[in-house]
Amino acid sequence: MSKFKQFYSLAKSDDHQGKVKKMNYTNQMNTIELLNITKTFNNHRAVDDLSLSVPKGSIYGFIGPNGSGKTTTIRMMMNIFYPDSGVIKLFGREHSGSRINNVGYLPEERGLYKKMKVREILRFHASLKNANNINQEINYWLNKFDLTDWANKKVETLSKGMSQKIQFIVTIIDRPEIIILDEPFSGLDPVNTEVLKAAILELRSDGATIVFSTHDMGVAEKMCDYIFMIHKGKKVLDGTLSSIQDKFGTDTIRIQTEGGYATLQNIPGIEKVNDFGQMQEIRISPEADSQNIIRSILSKTYVSKFETAKPSLNEIFIRIAGPEEKEVKNA
Repeated sequence: MSKFKQFYSLAKSDDHQGKVKKMNYTNQMNTIELLNITKTFNNHRAVDDLSLSVPKGSIYGFIGPNGSGKTTTIRMMMNIFYPDSGVIKLFGREHSGSRINNVGYLPEERGLYKKMKVREILRFHASLKNANNINQEINYWLNKFDLTDWANKKVETLSKGMSQKIQFIVTIIDRPEIIILDEPFSGLDPVNTEVLKAAILELRSDGATIVFSTHDMGVAEKMCDYIFMIHKGKKVLDGTLSSIQDKFGTDTIRIQTEGGYATLQNIPGIEKVNDFGQMQEIRISPEADSQNIIRSILSKTYVSKFETAKPSLNEIFIRIAGPEEKEVKNA
């Protein structure tokens, strides 16, 4: 069985094992439900029989390689694309039509009217969404993102990071109950990433359900209540970080040595070494003893730090997707 088929089979078995569990999700008030969604472009199946449930008030992370089907799935949730088959429910109801109330969407492709002033563009979008307390909300978010001094400047004068923050404010100006963000942290420096992260957590604490896609596994690990991974259009992971890691066992050693990467070569029991320069992450083979591996390393070099751990989300991502996977258009 191939690596991909193995993980897909695991995800599907969990899905079918939980048919009764899925019915019980309604009791947990799922805000979003996708039931057996499929979408094909020409002869390419971008999303294949996908089902998932997003609990109310959670932060739900979408991960997957480029071309895996993340953005297609999000666009179907927003009625930009329609599924070939399957059902999408928001707030417990199957939705139809182009307008979806009480949902904020930040697409990966950013776009603002460059000739408009910041306050004008925020008022424009707030009025389209029938937002309450428009002036109060605009002032609050401009102040929170340190953009008050730019309120009467044209959008074209803003930096990329500022424009991205304005786009985020546009998305949430009416404080929607569902907020869908496609790569919200892309292109932001660490300071602005922290500001945006704090805003997302604030909205969640106010009751919003947050769905966001990201390539930053560290952010997904730290922020998300649930993590969903799609690969080649199929769901391969879905659950809490701990439940996902439990499926892979404790087969990882993180280590810092004086000799570095070179001293870890040709040691029995080491299946793969992921080199980070100052630290290496070792995957050990199923039959290997971690203590024997540490002894072998100690016989070759000084070890300053090591720990036996579950694989990180980044490592799990690489194991499933692999560096050899090619991007697929339209997904």
